[in-house]
Amino acid sequence: MTTASRMVFCGLLLLFAGGTSRADESVSPPGSRGEYLARAGDCVACHSVPGGKAFAGGLKMGTPLGAIYSTNITPDPETGIGSYSLADFDRAVRQGIAKDGHRLYPAMPYPSYAKLTDADVAALYDFFMKQVPPVHQANSKSEISPVLSVRWPLAIWNLLFTTSASYVAKSGHDAAWNRGAYLVQGLAHCGACHTPRGIAWQEKALDDNSADYLSGAELDAWYAPDLRGDMRTGLGSWSKDDIVEFLKHGHNRGGTAFGSMIDVVNNSTPYLSDSDIDAIAVYLKSLPATSTQQAVAYNDATTVALRSGRTSQPGAAVYTGTCANCHGLDAKGFTPYIPALAGNPIVLDNDPSSLINLVLNGSNPLVVKGTPDAYRMPQFRLQFSDQDIADVVTFIRNGWGNQGPAVTAAQVAQLRKTTDPTSDQVIILKMR
Repeated sequence: MTTASRMVFCGLLLLFAGGTSRADESVSPPGSRGEYLARAGDCVACHSVPGGKAFAGGLKMGTPLGAIYSTNITPDPETGIGSYSLADFDRAVRQGIAKDGHRLYPAMPYPSYAKLTDADVAALYDFFMKQVPPVHQANSKSEISPVLSVRWPLAIWNLLFTTSASYVAKSGHDAAWNRGAYLVQGLAHCGACHTPRGIAWQEKALDDNSADYLSGAELDAWYAPDLRGDMRTGLGSWSKDDIVEFLKHGHNRGGTAFGSMIDVVNNSTPYLSDSDIDAIAVYLKSLPATSTQQAVAYNDATTVALRSGRTSQPGAAVYTGTCANCHGLDAKGFTPYIPALAGNPIVLDNDPSSLINLVLNGSNPLVVKGTPDAYRMPQFRLQFSDQDIADVVTFIRNGWGNQGPAVTAAQVAQLRKTTDPTSDQVIILKMR
């Protein structure tokens, strides 16, 4: 996977350049509140590089017009944010404006962070200024040409597509729901990946007032799945406990983290309190479906055929010889560690990008609180041709009761060209 997935929406932005109520503040686990909030926001994942110092920046983020690099947000006074006042910090976090007045690209998810309370911004500021060790590391210059790097058009973009209001609790819901909504819409900035984008690469919705919110989005060779209640391609078949399990451990009976979600699990969600994880699950389960999909009815005809040696169907022989070793001839996997493929939302999605990418490039290690997962998806880009992979993915998407559009060799070839094999260099850093 490329780091461009963190910045996919900046491309069009670069083309442009040619009354508040407080959310419920549940008790945090041991450690400062600011540190806890930084975990919830997964700040370390973007502002660090594998093998580097936490929050010192330098992560390369690709855009169609050139790469940019995340910045040093340690309290070093010369190369970091050590000279920032609370007001400076607040303006950068919630409005996307640096101390010197230049506007930040919304790779910094300030459209979501705008929902933070004053108290949470102050707690984050205290953490970064008092608990994060300063690192003297200059920020890397972007690789975008000066003509295209002018940032004043971002002011217009902000007026059109962002809000300056902190989260306001909804009276029709209880404290747990509102806490979950505050976290999902704000600090966790789930919509930055899981909400589709418009013509200006803006998130089509920043909250649940629109059915577009968290309805799934293409994200640089991956597809961030639907987090709403759709039965086949969303979370409709997951219980609240399934969501809790996934956030705590990175896998459950229905799925395993991949792509950018690996960093989220490695550095963020398992560190949240039980009450906050439960609140997130409550909120996500409340989001209605955007379709009338019916749940997959498991059909064992594919299993019977494979067990009897009938593998003449395209993709069947590859599945039997390779995939079945982990996922089983019945495609039920060995949950919660190896996911089932029957009824899996990633398998069923109309956009097959994630499934193709996983077969081509495998997945990065999942390391939950220092413990590596014993199972991970290997890469098969060297073993199989584009047609082989297209056939086996199509086979999986249409076996055991699944029903998904066929995948072509051309789709596989395109992803093979634009992606690289995943490396073991994931970001797993101590916060301080």
